[in-house]
Amino acid sequence: MLSEFKNGTPPALPESFNMAAWVLQHASDLGGKSALEVIRAGGKDVLTFAQVESAVRGIGTGLLGAGLKPGDTVLMRLDNTPEFPLCYLACIAVGLVPVPTAAQLTGPEVAKLCDVVQPALIIASPGVALPDTPSCNVLKADALEPMHSLPPADYNMGDPNRLAYIIFTSGTSGAQRAVCHAHRAILARQMMMQGWYGLTQQDRLMHAGAFNWTYTLGTGLMDPWTMGATALIPEPGTPPADLTGLMAKHHASIFAAAPGVYRQILKAKENLNLPDLRHGLSAGEKLPDSTRQAWNQATDTKIYEAFGMSECSTFISGAPDHPAPAGSLGHPQPGRHVAILGEDDRPVPQGDEGEICINRSDPGLMLTYLNAPEDTASRFTGDWFRTGDSGSMDESGAITYLGRADDMMNAGGFRVSPIEVESALTQHPSVQECAVVELPVKADVSVIAAFYVASDDPGEDGLKTWLSEQLAHYKMPRMFMPISAVPRGANNKILRRKLREDWKASQ
Repeated sequence: MLSEFKNGTPPALPESFNMAAWVLQHASDLGGKSALEVIRAGGKDVLTFAQVESAVRGIGTGLLGAGLKPGDTVLMRLDNTPEFPLCYLACIAVGLVPVPTAAQLTGPEVAKLCDVVQPALIIASPGVALPDTPSCNVLKADALEPMHSLPPADYNMGDPNRLAYIIFTSGTSGAQRAVCHAHRAILARQMMMQGWYGLTQQDRLMHAGAFNWTYTLGTGLMDPWTMGATALIPEPGTPPADLTGLMAKHHASIFAAAPGVYRQILKAKENLNLPDLRHGLSAGEKLPDSTRQAWNQATDTKIYEAFGMSECSTFISGAPDHPAPAGSLGHPQPGRHVAILGEDDRPVPQGDEGEICINRSDPGLMLTYLNAPEDTASRFTGDWFRTGDSGSMDESGAITYLGRADDMMNAGGFRVSPIEVESALTQHPSVQECAVVELPVKADVSVIAAFYVASDDPGEDGLKTWLSEQLAHYKMPRMFMPISAVPRGANNKILRRKLREDWKASQ
């Protein structure tokens, strides 16, 4: 048997659709029910479903009144506040195209993104980096709150395949790629409701991430609101050690986080009493089995893992009513069509290693990479989108993750291109050449490491100071190792695998 699994059919697309209207479809019915609670030790701030929809449609009115028109792109440079998801939905509601970005990005990094998406407007919080000379108007974030009370804008309805939002992901070329998603992408997320979450309208889902992280935006906010459940977000700066107390106090029934957060919680406390918690969710990077087992023993609840990417969100997972077999990621979610392809672009025999691919018919799959037709074409093979990740499939359709097929790194759930970091590092006047790789420093912890050749070694502190002005903090190497030469192959390509193997052998 071949490694191809079609788990039913995806949802049908309506003729006229708006993603924001879909997310807020229960707002009129639920009205005063809590939609969002920003929680802290001393209490919480609450937004009801009625208040969320009023704010979203009011901001939409304000943005159109500022001269924007449907189809314009809006670069979001907002910090970790509720205004982030409200502004994001407001843009989509009135046909604008939001481009959420990480607040940690530096001014030069943001300038590169602006060159790609050519925003009509930047909305920025105080202290969040902007290009030195923005090429468009900048709206201060404090102008958004007065818009909440403006008359509600009408939802901009239309073809579900039209552009709704753009997110950036690092490519193997080192350049940030703008991933264009359609309004229909939100329909694909309903396949996660039972295929991963086990989510109901009565749930209180707590997400440990920041408002301006796409994992939080989807799993922590858009999906609970679509279902009519309550989203719980800890206030900015909440230490991981405090999260379990907040879960218990605010009756969280589902907890979502990256694997690193689970590790930090377990490190802080051995016995965790979470009476309302049914289970946890994990995504962003591979969940170590040791972390999964330790959480289960400490809390008597399970963690359900999901696999996905910026181009298609999550599409393989375990779920409460369909757990993943031991050692696997789980099964393709209901409505998904997944295969493991070999070098001949055909499904490999079950059990063999190949590249994890998803059928191009999936409603959650991206439209294109913005202004990059060759990059887009390179990701498709016939009816399949190539993820760049290796795996194998068993006879039940369960998929085991076997690593990245490229050299992409993972920093706390963010995919980071080694070439992007290398490009910044080689601009240092003393660095002659370098190679950046991800190294496993513990059984369940990996870090970004920089190997470099320097004429006059500036040392770790000097290189960190240099990179801090060019790269977001999460892209910063945690290890700096001077070497005599960077290993290269016959075609002069950096042999990153050899660096990893030599480092492991030296430990």
